[in-house]
Amino acid sequence: MLRVSGLFVVVALGCLLIADVHITTLDPWSELQRMALGFATPDFSAVGDIGWVLVRTVAFAFCGVALGAVGGFVLSQFFHVGPVRWVCAFIRAIHELFWALIFLQMFGLTPLTGVLAIAIPYAGICAKVYAETLEEADLRASKVLAPGADMVSAFLYARLPTVWVHIKNYTSYRFECGLRSSAVLGFVGLPTLGFYLETAFSEGHYSEAAALMIMFYILIASLRYWMRVRLIGLYALIAPFLLGGGVEIQMTNIVRFFTVDIVPSPLRGHDVFAAGVLPDFAGWLWMMLSDMALPGIVATLILTQIALVGTGMLALMMFPLISDKFLGRFGRSIGHGVLVVIRSTPEFILAYIFLQLWGPSMLPAIVALSLHNGAIIGHLIGRFSNQLVLRPDHATGINLYAFEILPRIYGQFLAYLFYRWEVIMRETAILGILGIATLGFFIDSALSEIRLDRAMFLIVVTAILNIGIDILSRRIRGRLHLSDTAQQLKK
Repeated sequence: MLRVSGLFVVVALGCLLIADVHITTLDPWSELQRMALGFATPDFSAVGDIGWVLVRTVAFAFCGVALGAVGGFVLSQFFHVGPVRWVCAFIRAIHELFWALIFLQMFGLTPLTGVLAIAIPYAGICAKVYAETLEEADLRASKVLAPGADMVSAFLYARLPTVWVHIKNYTSYRFECGLRSSAVLGFVGLPTLGFYLETAFSEGHYSEAAALMIMFYILIASLRYWMRVRLIGLYALIAPFLLGGGVEIQMTNIVRFFTVDIVPSPLRGHDVFAAGVLPDFAGWLWMMLSDMALPGIVATLILTQIALVGTGMLALMMFPLISDKFLGRFGRSIGHGVLVVIRSTPEFILAYIFLQLWGPSMLPAIVALSLHNGAIIGHLIGRFSNQLVLRPDHATGINLYAFEILPRIYGQFLAYLFYRWEVIMRETAILGILGIATLGFFIDSALSEIRLDRAMFLIVVTAILNIGIDILSRRIRGRLHLSDTAQQLKK
């Protein structure tokens, strides 16, 4: 384990030497002071319709997660079939913001765009999780079924009840993730929290931005009080009517998207085997690879590896904040609050905030990714450390941390970290929309130039890259015999 850890640290240090981490703003400290003052004096009156902002954020999350969970449950029944498993891997490898940008071209700025942007990748994620959960079901209950019971009855009465609590708890966690995804979708124009946050930050209204963020934290912190199983039916009835309106969906736009827009430009309106078409397509393909895909992949990998090690370092620093081996009840309460705030803030929003301070380089993305993911893993490791039983004569202080706790939690820490690797890669790619030269930067540039064929090609490259990282991560975890209880960390 130490050799693998050392290798990743060396790779990250090498990446840091060639990464663009320069601060390009003229006076970042002055902007930081203004931002700190704004967050210290939140102005709730500045956002007149803050209630509707949160309601629509919740509505998009609920509709998207509900569709994703239902679709994922259906797909999980066929997850053992190769093509189904591959499709699920592909759709979950594409970030929700990329899905939103795709659907914007077909449906415009409509509620359907936001709901599908959440539902499709979540269906792929839920299908994998539900399938793995069902595989681990206790089958002893099936032995008491009446002879000749059909497969449906066996599933509903013997298999599903044994894992229902796990499925319910995971779906609840996925809804919390959906709230973050819904908030971020506002950055592409949908009427959720991100839309108003972007406006507030771009105009320097930091007190207004602080009010929005505080309300968002309260929304997530109070989730267990208002998201009850008995209320889901009511929410399902009213949520679609709270999404707001939008432009009318044009079928011609959908047809054009599939038949013209995403077709590589050399192939449009031509017979593939006509003279000169294939050489032109080969030239287009080489241009895409050499000018956009390869530079984007290199930048994405560099940023990912730095953020991965940064995540690990911060997680090891943060987990004592909620561990009963280091702090008392009062200290753990404060530490828990700090970690909740950090992990509840989407990486995209964190990166956007740091971008205002430091300008468009890899630095805002590195800090945002490391903070958010470090808080998530730190929370999980802190809870794991609470289960450890120490000797009566255990050490204290730094010796307790370094020689008793850390060696016993390190394997679980690596399992969580490597499971999070693919997620960091997904987020790294999408942060290119903020001007950081990852794959998302080239995708956003292609979309702004209405070159949808280029954008779709790069999105597919992004998905393949994420699938490759996921496969590599699973193999490393397997070789190190790391516990797969990191399945708690599905996103």
